[in-house]
Amino acid sequence: MEQVTREDLNRINALAKSTLTAEKVYTFTMRLCDNEVDRDFERFESQALDTLAELFLGKSGLFDHQWSAVGQTARIYRTEVVEEPGRVTAAGDAYRWLKGWAYLLRTEKNEDLIAEIEGGIKKEVSVGCRMKKSVCSICGAEDSCAHIPGQQYEGKLCFRELREPEDAYEWSFVAVPAQREAGVVKRFGPEQDEMARLKRQAELGKRYLGQLRKEVVRLAMLSDEDLDGAILEKAAQRMEEGELLELKRVFEKRTARRFPAAVQLRPAPQKRGEDESVFLV
Repeated sequence: MEQVTREDLNRINALAKSTLTAEKVYTFTMRLCDNEVDRDFERFESQALDTLAELFLGKSGLFDHQWSAVGQTARIYRTEVVEEPGRVTAAGDAYRWLKGWAYLLRTEKNEDLIAEIEGGIKKEVSVGCRMKKSVCSICGAEDSCAHIPGQQYEGKLCFRELREPEDAYEWSFVAVPAQREAGVVKRFGPEQDEMARLKRQAELGKRYLGQLRKEVVRLAMLSDEDLDGAILEKAAQRMEEGELLELKRVFEKRTARRFPAAVQLRPAPQKRGEDESVFLV
């Protein structure tokens, strides 16, 4: 339990409807989130923590991110971004984390929760927020790219960096947070989720057509070496999937006729008297 100071009471009473005394409240501190790469290979940009510190003031504490008034138990009345000198993140910058002070009422209903907090049972927390950008640490692309989070590219770890916080919803007690020391639930909102999904689909379609055009040109050149590859490439760029698939079918047949598959001959029979034991298994 944190010692309730006069400054704490002033901050708490700024959120409360009626005046509360030190005897009526229970306070505790939390490591809400940090700028380290988490289990999902995502992390908050260092500067984003400063904005999140402002956004989380006054936000409610829940259980397992269940958005229900029934689960509201505590509220954040103070935040601060803490820096740990000498500690460096996997991304190579100074480690920072967001500290939150929360209070709940000393009621009969909350006695068990207070006991679980004091006993270290209710310990891990996770935050729910909306971020504007998710950026690849390798190429800087937003939303989607060819790099896979968690993979190494020329010795550099790929992860998604969450930037520009737009809103903070709540924080929750959880069993297994994404962040190893705090925990975080990244929420991008329905509009951002749908836009990201459409962008991914468009990118996949673009890649598919690109590979299909290359395959048509390759097969055409194999079927007739006198064809002009540059002209074929320009023509293929103006074609859509149906036209490309039909040309692919035609050029595959022509290529097969020009380069028929070689017939695999049976090995000559062994002569009598040769040692056949070397073929036994």
